[in-house]
Amino acid sequence: MPGLALRFLGHSTVRVELAGTVVLTDPVLTGAVGPLRRASRPPAPADWADVDVVLLSHLHGDHLHLPSLRKLGARVVVPRGAGEWLRAKGVSRVEELAAGEVFEHGDLRVTGVEAAHSGHRWGPRSTRGPQARAMGHLLEGGGRAVYAAGDTDLFPAMAGLPPLDVALLPVWGWGPTLGPGHLDPVRAAEAVARIRPRVAVPVHWGTLALAGLVRAPGRAGARMRRLLVDPPREFAAAVARADGPTRVVVTEPGEQVRLPDAVPEGGPC
Repeated sequence: MPGLALRFLGHSTVRVELAGTVVLTDPVLTGAVGPLRRASRPPAPADWADVDVVLLSHLHGDHLHLPSLRKLGARVVVPRGAGEWLRAKGVSRVEELAAGEVFEHGDLRVTGVEAAHSGHRWGPRSTRGPQARAMGHLLEGGGRAVYAAGDTDLFPAMAGLPPLDVALLPVWGWGPTLGPGHLDPVRAAEAVARIRPRVAVPVHWGTLALAGLVRAPGRAGARMRRLLVDPPREFAAAVARADGPTRVVVTEPGEQVRLPDAVPEGGPC
């Protein structure tokens, strides 16, 4: 797609080059996040050294990762209400955004989108610590539109998103099961049916796992190894069964997203 380049760096981290701006979504740039270990190679410094803008979807540690943010000198856009807390953690150039609000950087326009996910730093059952509403982001510029969903379950307003060139949709997580507020491959395919993007790129898979679980013997280890591979392929199969206009581009962590060179106007890729 002329005017747009994407690299899936793992988990929910995508490098987006659009409208003369380099954006990172939910950057996790290290080999570990708390008790989680990276199953794929961490991004190289060249993947993030020239980033202009960081978009944070919510406060969970696998999306708002403080050690990764401290590596970056970019403008950091955080859900409204969390800016003061993030500045106190040593991250500068912080700006806030809420669903329905607009952030601009040069020719790039970012609109906050609602999300159905816990916005608390420590998850849905905690009442202590920072909290701000989880969100997604609609990126527009140069005649292209990209939706980065962050973490979310299905929500009615998905169907009201504008025409999209690309949707970055989560299809799993980092553990053997999913908690509330997530999409699995089948529900992610339902999201595709609602928003009908030209291209869907599955994210939030194949990157992080609990330390030791990938190599564990027996069913637990076998299940975790399968879940590092299968979800995006199950998602692609579910989208194909629906026989809609969307093309799914499965991309391994660390790889460039192979977007089509040309997109027919008003039609699918």
